[in-house]
Amino acid sequence: MKVAKVIGNIWATRKEEKLAGYKLLIVQPVNMLDGSNDKLPIVAVDMIGAGVGEKVLIVNGSSARGAVGSQDVPVDAAVVGIVDDQEIDREFLSD
Repeated sequence: MKVAKVIGNIWATRKEEKLAGYKLLIVQPVNMLDGSNDKLPIVAVDMIGAGVGEKVLIVNGSSARGAVGSQDVPVDAAVVGIVDDQEIDREFLSD
């Protein structure tokens, strides 16, 4: 799993039939240690009703397809949780 911030919505009127009914979000992966952007934004299927501005947990690849309930659905990322808070004990971080 990775942490990301929801930065927008995306709509596609014409799309693969198996994507019908899924809400699509634009998410920005973030570095959990300092909150900085980590890589480019991606599109993820929203499985839990997340909204713009929320910090979320995302999964990729076969884990994302498993989250939507079928390996036949063409998704590469899925939002599977909304982060309430996080705590990192910096004593255990390596340099």
